[in-house]
Amino acid sequence: MSRIGKKPIVIPKEVKIEVKGNTVLVESSKGKLDMEFSPRISLEIKDGQVLVKRVADTKMDRSLHGLYRALVLNMIKGVTEGYVKELEIIGVGFKAGVQGNNLNMSLGFSHQVNFPIPDGIKIETPKPTQVVVRGIDKALVGKVSTEIRSIYPPEPYKGKGIRFVGEYVKKKVGKAQATGGGK
Repeated sequence: MSRIGKKPIVIPKEVKIEVKGNTVLVESSKGKLDMEFSPRISLEIKDGQVLVKRVADTKMDRSLHGLYRALVLNMIKGVTEGYVKELEIIGVGFKAGVQGNNLNMSLGFSHQVNFPIPDGIKIETPKPTQVVVRGIDKALVGKVSTEIRSIYPPEPYKGKGIRFVGEYVKKKVGKAQATGGGK
């Protein structure tokens, strides 16, 4: 049996979980998330816990068992605590700011980059060189922060660009200067 899948998930008091057919709905004061799960997996709510069970013991069922338990746990964590990804912008004159429903960034291009903020995501810029992405859906927070990073990924020579906080960028040595002489 899956070591992860067999662990029951404790439901916090402020969270309401409902299973309808092949859909699970998780709701709290921060928001609500729903997910459709495979018919090879069954969810049952008992004694304030969610139990994830598989229908058969095939290889596919075993692999889905732990996956769906982790996904349900991520949904519960999302509606209680939420998820946060922090990005830092490195480069002279590089900055970002939120205006309305757009993240506006000056990244050394000939134009300003406008990134539309999707529903369910909050973006803050505590400093002009720092971007904080918040939301209740773990996958959406990761996707949005990766899309922002992909606008100007960190380059290996000077290290400028957009990177996750704590991300290490290995720097390369540039071309060595010629010492003269030559003939």
